[in-house]
Amino acid sequence: MPNNPTQPPGGDTGQLGMPPQYVSTSQAPGLSQLPGQGRMYGPPPPSDQRANYGPSPALGKGQGSTQSFGPPPGLPVSGQTTNYTSTQPVTGQGVNYGQPMMSQGTDYGQPGLVGQSVQQAAPSSGNYNQPNQQFNANFGNLGIQDTNRPINLLQEKKLIPDTGVETPRPQLESEYKKVNTSPEIFRCTLNKIPQSQSLLNKARLPLGIILHPFKDLSQLPVIQSSVIVRCRSCRTYINPFVYFVDQRRWKCNLCFRVNDLPEEFLFDPVTKTYGEPHRRPEIKSGTIEFIAPSEYMLRPPQPAVYLFILDVSFNAIETGYLQVFCQTLLDELDRIPGDARTLMGFITFDKALHYYNLSEGLSQPHMMVAPDIEEIYLPAYDGLLVNMKENREMIIDLLTRLPQMFEGNMETGSALGPALQAALKMMNATGGRITVMQTVLPSEGPGSLKSREDPNQRSAKNVPNMGPATDFYKKMALDCSAQQIAVDIFLLNGQYVDLSSIGCVAKYSGGSINYYSQFHTVQNPEESDRYEYDLRRYLTRKIGFESVMRVRCTKGLSIHTFHGNFFCEVNGPLVFTQCQPRCWICYASVH
Repeated sequence: MPNNPTQPPGGDTGQLGMPPQYVSTSQAPGLSQLPGQGRMYGPPPPSDQRANYGPSPALGKGQGSTQSFGPPPGLPVSGQTTNYTSTQPVTGQGVNYGQPMMSQGTDYGQPGLVGQSVQQAAPSSGNYNQPNQQFNANFGNLGIQDTNRPINLLQEKKLIPDTGVETPRPQLESEYKKVNTSPEIFRCTLNKIPQSQSLLNKARLPLGIILHPFKDLSQLPVIQSSVIVRCRSCRTYINPFVYFVDQRRWKCNLCFRVNDLPEEFLFDPVTKTYGEPHRRPEIKSGTIEFIAPSEYMLRPPQPAVYLFILDVSFNAIETGYLQVFCQTLLDELDRIPGDARTLMGFITFDKALHYYNLSEGLSQPHMMVAPDIEEIYLPAYDGLLVNMKENREMIIDLLTRLPQMFEGNMETGSALGPALQAALKMMNATGGRITVMQTVLPSEGPGSLKSREDPNQRSAKNVPNMGPATDFYKKMALDCSAQQIAVDIFLLNGQYVDLSSIGCVAKYSGGSINYYSQFHTVQNPEESDRYEYDLRRYLTRKIGFESVMRVRCTKGLSIHTFHGNFFCEVNGPLVFTQCQPRCWICYASVH
């Protein structure tokens, strides 16, 4: 996927360093990914996880990951039956389902497994109305503490424990478990693929895929090779589910084309001899990472750029979020992903825009106010985005002063649209990430909105405010995506903000939306604590920029719908301006 990971210390965050370029692919019996064309920030994998094959590549190459999945869904599994259980002891002639009655049972096999058995007794009369205690016990496993009491879903929001509920894992044979990617990374909604579209329609079950492409992994094989083996026809990456015709040829598991195997693929650097291709990590592991050559990149890796757009209107200052934001950013400043080239900048806004010159030669940050929000211009070309390492003291000084600078601000207007336009002008050369803190409905300049909240229409069949009121934010998102800029939004509102309109700028630019209802540091401390926790995680988690993804299917399947925050080109790959561990993509498949 992305081409430049960043992993600061502490969990999934990493220390600063020069960014390698990464390429990632996803391969399965029915699916695969296109390599990323961008940059990542983060430390290189530990030395014990690297596997070097072939001659050393040129400097400046990136790395990514490949996932393989199998066996192909839809294969029949022998010995599957239904396991009937009973909570009553076996007495007399009573019926017992699932008890080990060897003299009466028949070995049908444990559901989902091959070669394991369970005994099923023949039913007889007199024991059908047994209390189903096991049924209530199963609900207890879902985190509901007392299943006998009524539950108010509007009041009780934590029905699932903080540790989560373990999702079921597919029952695979041992030979497939070794090469199959974890279901936490790649999961299908069905464990069997219907043979026809009509059968799928009769089942009335969705057939789709959930993909977590940038999940944190403790162990990931890294391959450093000048040759990445792919199918010449469908461009699928070589994976554990291909068929080797002989030591020189392999058959693609998607299009079934026979391809020649490069001589380098047979070389074993450990023994310094040529051997079986099955010993390669590409064939032994379902998830791998390549250090890719330069042809997988559209342009040289750019520095990580972080621009923060902060609402400082009257309502924003009253919520108290600005103090929490500044203090959190000060605490995590040294853990933000990036390298020695990382840039940072700030814009604040109410009904006007406020720029900050953070040049190294100044004695303190210099604020420049732009009251004209109809025609956006930048008051200076230097000093708005500064090197985070070289200008660290100036950034700390600004974050320390900001809460006091706008204390008592009485301006109620919000010029979010012009602030986004100014941010686009500042970052169009490098790309990067825009972080927006918004508390009220935008009311000034381009992108201004009016309240569409009508209590009488909440139960109507077609509610107009469920869709965007203007296409301004969607167009802004597409412009940002074209320049490799992602927009993340933190909504800290206590009133209507028209999320369906504002959210478009995050959805189509590859960003994210974080919503905190009735936010106030004093009146609602729970939401304030949640905001601080999420913000720390957001600032320090690893991130990759300028990524693309393509999903390839075997014959008989096709993808017709994509769900997620990204931009999808016509007949092209999915474009991710940023990729982070919380990024999920869902695909709806069809025969």
